Amino acid sequence: MPTVMRIAGVRVVVYLNDHRPAHIHLLGLGNKAVIDLHCPDGPLSLRENYGFSSNELRRLLQAIADCVPMLCEEWRAIHGSY
Repeated sequence: MPTVMRIAGVRVVVYLNDHRPAHIHLLGLGNKAVIDLHCPDGPLSLRENYGFSSNELRRLLQAIADCVPMLCEEWRAIHGSY
């Protein structure tokens, strides 16, 4: 499971053996979330959340928002398409 970036102690991960649609996993601080990328340009949307507060999620999504094209390219490099 490649970590494609880190934000404030939270790993942004794309699992190698995963399913479409393109999405990332946020792992850290004892919490997990799944974010749909809506490639190639977003917008991001929350699919699942296990433990992050709404403030934490908002902060993380804001930090990731400008990285959607790069994250979509990471997804495509691993999975071949969105």
